[in-house]
Amino acid sequence: MSRGLRAISPPFVVAPPSGARVRTRLKGTDADAAVLMAVGTHLGALAGKDLAERCRKGRLGAEEKAISRRERKRSLTQASSSRWAGAITRTSEDAFGLALRNLAAERQSLLSRIAQMRRRLSVPVTERRGQLRGYRTRDERHQKQRRLQVLGHRLAVVDRRLQAGQVSVCRGGKALARAHHHLEEAGLGESEWQERWQAERLFLTADGEKDRLWGNLTIRWHPDEHWVEIALPEPLAHLANRPHARYRLSCPVTFSHRGAEVAAQATTGAVRYDITFMPEKGRWYLNASWKCPVPESPTLDQLEVHRVLAVDVNAGHLDAMVVAPSGSPVGRPLTIPLALAGLPTTTRDGHLRAAISALLATARANGCRAVVTEDLDFVEARELGRERSGRRPSRGRRGRSFRRLVAGTPTAKFCDRLVQMATNAGIVVVAVDPAYTSRWGAEHWLGSLQEISADALGHHAAALVIGRRGLGQRARQRKRCDSTPAEHGEETATRPVVWSKVAGRPAVLSGQRMRNTGTQGARGQPHLRRKTRTAEWTTPVNQVAQDRSGPPARRDPVPLSV
Repeated sequence: MSRGLRAISPPFVVAPPSGARVRTRLKGTDADAAVLMAVGTHLGALAGKDLAERCRKGRLGAEEKAISRRERKRSLTQASSSRWAGAITRTSEDAFGLALRNLAAERQSLLSRIAQMRRRLSVPVTERRGQLRGYRTRDERHQKQRRLQVLGHRLAVVDRRLQAGQVSVCRGGKALARAHHHLEEAGLGESEWQERWQAERLFLTADGEKDRLWGNLTIRWHPDEHWVEIALPEPLAHLANRPHARYRLSCPVTFSHRGAEVAAQATTGAVRYDITFMPEKGRWYLNASWKCPVPESPTLDQLEVHRVLAVDVNAGHLDAMVVAPSGSPVGRPLTIPLALAGLPTTTRDGHLRAAISALLATARANGCRAVVTEDLDFVEARELGRERSGRRPSRGRRGRSFRRLVAGTPTAKFCDRLVQMATNAGIVVVAVDPAYTSRWGAEHWLGSLQEISADALGHHAAALVIGRRGLGQRARQRKRCDSTPAEHGEETATRPVVWSKVAGRPAVLSGQRMRNTGTQGARGQPHLRRKTRTAEWTTPVNQVAQDRSGPPARRDPVPLSV
């Protein structure tokens, strides 16, 4: 008996970002770099002490949290300033909240793994109960029982830490801290690691102030004169080259990207500034961020009358198709390489931005109002980890391949970057349910797409299903109604057909199969109603005695000559 299909969630328009962030390079002198390093190191030490103090206090209520932050800010003001102390305490609160959320996510993952192992342990070895299978061997079952005890102990520890509010936060990053014990494997020397560690622990962050000149009094950028000034902490006031213990960088600073927006925001509102250092390149950067009003997004009904660009995200490449409002593909399929494995973070981010730029350029060239993508995050797969079973097993070669596939697919990073860049380009992002897109695309559309282009793959067919779902249409295409005459069957259809450019003549879809896209309650397609009334007739009576004459009375002989 076949398993029923799960319900498909309706598509929705992704909310645009509520803030903006722009970065530029600070091309200062060695003296400027020395001052920035001194200020960042001093404030970084204060930030480390404040974070440790916040973690020691554990989980607090709203009133207790306000009292704790006020006391810590008062103690930090003596070694810096009131505004620097406010930024430090706010950052510590954010780091503590993030650590609590990560601990809660670890607890949820442990619960999912333990539940899955208990379900499989309830089935004997090599047996199966419905969709649940037992372990293949006794040795594997024994190992899972031992692992279940280990996970149960870890869950108890996490519950105790959550209840007490005991979190662990590593300023500078846990990955970089662990790399210190494996420098050869990380490809770093001792001096290089020290430079990166010091750069990650610098603190040069100034929160914006709405009613202040140029949107910030701690780090200030002038939009017309293009200078940057920094308010020095009290112990470093002797480094000032401007009045009121301020230091102005010797180089002019301009924002080549969205500079007009940064200038307008600095003139009329609050702007937050972050100064960061990249030791591998020896460069300093200035980041400006602010809140922006959220524009009103168009509805799905307004987007369904325009073309959309459907994108299927895969490990190593992006596959896209332009879909017309009727649901038919337009043009040839598009494949954009996206190899991110083994690359540094900045390089991966650059490749991802380049791929998204190519997608948006294609959307603008084809007059698309929206980009349709899958609402895919692999939350369940990441929670279960090695305990996942079913069509995507977790053990053996297939399990390792699936885990590499999940890790190599930039779902969250791609969606965040796509929404940001699409909003700047005036294009809307629509998210759809990823259920059955690959299966139904290969079944209903792959053959037709290969008639248009020999380079079409199953990923392009899945992208076409994604686009049709974003337009509010079903995955498959109904070829014709029963009431359509056979001689006109190739000319009339209830759904539009794919027009092929091959041989200069249109070609209709062929070999389409019927599939139900409904919920579990709708297992089959309903019968179509007949438009012609069935003829009225009655069952005839026994005609043997009334209408038949019976056997002949005698049989005449027939001559052999005849």
